[in-house]
Amino acid sequence: MSMEESINLSNVDCIDLSKSCHGINTGIGYFDHMLDQMNSHAQIGVAVTVLRNSNSNSNSNSGSNDSTILDDKNRYAKPAESQQYLIQKVGQKLGEEFKEKVLLSSSSILHSNNKNGEKSKSHFCCPLDEALVQCHIVYSPSQKEEGKLTYSLEPFGSFPKRGRSEIGCLQTKYIKNFFNSFAKSSGLDISLTAIRGKNGHHICESAFKAFSRALRNLLDGNDCDDNDKVTTSELWGIESLSYKMGQEMSRTGEIKRSTKETSISVELDLKPSAFETKIDTGILMLDKIFSEIANEAQISLKVKCTGDLHVDDHHTAEDVAIAVGKVLNTALGTKAGLNRMWMASDKNVTVVMDLSNRPCLTSNLSLEESEEEKIQDLSVEMVDHVFDSIVMNGQMTVHIWESSSTEEGSISSGVEELVLSAARAYGKALRLCIAVDPRRKGATASSKGTLSV
Repeated sequence: MSMEESINLSNVDCIDLSKSCHGINTGIGYFDHMLDQMNSHAQIGVAVTVLRNSNSNSNSNSGSNDSTILDDKNRYAKPAESQQYLIQKVGQKLGEEFKEKVLLSSSSILHSNNKNGEKSKSHFCCPLDEALVQCHIVYSPSQKEEGKLTYSLEPFGSFPKRGRSEIGCLQTKYIKNFFNSFAKSSGLDISLTAIRGKNGHHICESAFKAFSRALRNLLDGNDCDDNDKVTTSELWGIESLSYKMGQEMSRTGEIKRSTKETSISVELDLKPSAFETKIDTGILMLDKIFSEIANEAQISLKVKCTGDLHVDDHHTAEDVAIAVGKVLNTALGTKAGLNRMWMASDKNVTVVMDLSNRPCLTSNLSLEESEEEKIQDLSVEMVDHVFDSIVMNGQMTVHIWESSSTEEGSISSGVEELVLSAARAYGKALRLCIAVDPRRKGATASSKGTLSV
């Protein structure tokens, strides 16, 4: 009996902003893990169970009850070719459920705002320490045709050079089948592009997380490039429940340290109304960088440093960045209930941030193209080091991505403006990462349930 004839999908759910009473058990363990990202990052209660029909002649299931069969999380991984139909069918059914119960629901903000037939767009990049994937989604209420998929994720990593053919027991060549089937049956146009990354596992995970976050943004009427939209303001603005809950939380950090090289005092408060910036490091360009970050993040940051500038700017720049990262991590605490991920742009620099507790900075800022050794009084070589020190001590994953552009803000308009664009984008992303998401009710935005290392 063919796979098409023998498998049966049951307990299929897509519930917006709620959890399903069922679980995810497709018979391919890694595929289950990827689908679970929709629960954590799209905040959609996804469930599906795959079993062979009772009239199947499969010897592997004969004489076994369903619970025993379900204990084998990779029961349908072999033969490898059979995964194609299974994955395609799961994508189709979840897409249908999503369209009927979420997208076209009368309670959907997206549905209410698009009765005039206008297109809605959203996108998101998910930053992992070894991968960055971007997802764009377009929804057109008037579209009668099936949704379309644009897909550029392969190869899955660089080890081996051709990429991984299998992650866990999941055949990577069939990942496209899930997204293609979901796009067709949901009516969404979906685009997935791997921007960077050499780790196949993380490329795949980044794709499912980016897809999930883009879905959430679509349903919320948000887009990362437009924080002035009414729906964005309602969710994250100063009149929002998120803002009020942030006001009620005590999230502060303070550090004082003295060495033979520097004497530093840093105070930080994430409460929006405490917004105040006083930066005095003795390096004017460094003051500008931290002022831009704090102003865009709308946090209170006070820094005072006396350093051995008669030696060089290295010790001061490094130690201040380390101290700021440490107090930020202290103020964030467990990060439970927070939005956790966001991306933001300033001119042609995009910062993608995740308060992951997996510290890693990846940056392609074209600083090496500069003919200058210094930006005002800060050594150019210290810029990456400053961002890296904040990221590592702040326990976050950050990708700084300079798009190839001749527009203002690129290296052609000056390395100072490029660096300040990166600082502003960093602050904008941080503001939405640290925002409280009331819908999470204090739960951590993670399929693991925790961000503890």
